[in-house]
Amino acid sequence: MSSKYKPEYPRIAQLKTIEDFKDHVQKLGIDLPIAEQAESEVFKKPLAIEGMPVTPGNRFCILPMEGWDGTTDGRPTELTMRRWKNFAISGAKLLFGCEAVAVSPEGRANPHQLMLNQNTFEDFKTLREMLVLEHELSFGTAEDLLIGLQLTHSGRFCKPNSKTKMEPRILYHHPVLDQKFGLGEDYPLLQDEEIDVIIQQYIQAAVLARDAGFHFVDIKHCHGYLGHEFLSAYDRPGKYGGSFENRTRFLRSIVEGIRANAPGLGMAIRLSAFDMQAFKTGEGSKGIPATSEKYTYAFGASADGLTLNLDEPIAFLQLAYNLGIRLVCITAGSPYYNPHVIRPALFPPSDGYLPPEDPLIGVARQINATAAIKKALPQMAFVGSAYSYLQEWLPLVGQEVIKRDMVDFVGLGRMVLSYPDMPADVLNDRALQRKKICRTFSDCTTAPRNGLVSGCYPLDPLYKDSDYYHELQSIKTDVDG
Repeated sequence: MSSKYKPEYPRIAQLKTIEDFKDHVQKLGIDLPIAEQAESEVFKKPLAIEGMPVTPGNRFCILPMEGWDGTTDGRPTELTMRRWKNFAISGAKLLFGCEAVAVSPEGRANPHQLMLNQNTFEDFKTLREMLVLEHELSFGTAEDLLIGLQLTHSGRFCKPNSKTKMEPRILYHHPVLDQKFGLGEDYPLLQDEEIDVIIQQYIQAAVLARDAGFHFVDIKHCHGYLGHEFLSAYDRPGKYGGSFENRTRFLRSIVEGIRANAPGLGMAIRLSAFDMQAFKTGEGSKGIPATSEKYTYAFGASADGLTLNLDEPIAFLQLAYNLGIRLVCITAGSPYYNPHVIRPALFPPSDGYLPPEDPLIGVARQINATAAIKKALPQMAFVGSAYSYLQEWLPLVGQEVIKRDMVDFVGLGRMVLSYPDMPADVLNDRALQRKKICRTFSDCTTAPRNGLVSGCYPLDPLYKDSDYYHELQSIKTDVDG
């Protein structure tokens, strides 16, 4: 986005006092709980989760943060190791998957995505051991550190061989997304037999994750990737589409296989609990809905594709509970077609659009949807997302939603790239380091969209002083035109 861009909405950094922040929230007319004063004790309470071998020692969680910086055969690099080390020394006691790890070569979202198989097993074992060691060195013990690994197949957004060429693996023809990404009516769908193979790949990866020492695997169902697309496959024929039973067969089959082949391994789900219809760039570069017609492909939304309807997401999580899953991370939407829904930000990535609403509205939407789902399923443990845009006010909002039992863990995503030790500062009653706070400039998304590694280019010295930084600036200049 051009350096000349003047945001339509107030920047969080301009809201200097808690009164300023509360006044702005009130003007927006949104329900966003805010604590009056810091109480770090709220974050320090351990929470046991049924089926997990470790009780997380506090209420901070690091969300899966991918770097697009693995080797072409799926192994971690020094950049990967550095990022995971930052997760370990953050102070958070729950690492929800660390980052998206592909279960097959053709299912990768980019040619440098991590991949778990027999060839890379020792690398993942080393990664997990490094997490434990670094956490112990920083905090004295890792006995209360719960570590997961997120397993994924990127489905519609596969890009396994080239940074610029998509090789989608789709479940059904989506009239808006097919057009957006150039797929014709004759583009082949994944066949049931191919899906059967992918399920076995998830199970095999889960066995390796257990053997590498991870406490649980996240069976990813979010952001438009394959697991998530099953949930909106209303028009797909056969055993994996149409009815709720068929659309959840993918999850049920994976869980059954993990139970049989990796007994003792915990399981969790990161779920886009609601989607919205795809957006496009409209007048003034602001995002607008891509179609005014009936939109029947948004799981967790009504027929307009804009209004939340959480009936099916709650039914899905009730099914997950019945399958023995107790840990869920709630997110929303997709970074590929409605980024303002998943990742509220004032500054969009290079392939995005200006926010169609004050990003705080998107934050409140996710927080309150999570609270509604938790109220319906109080027996499960929930991690919330979309907190990074709160910036200085993240601890006070996170503290209050935990205190009100609206969520169990506050998840940090982009924030951990610029300010990995924010949880440690909050837990130790230290003042926030304002120079490290993520301002949601979206360079961490713009970079990988253009074939570069992801990281915090504005604030992390390693990336700011790298050749990648100069290449990114050149790309952004070209985009600005």
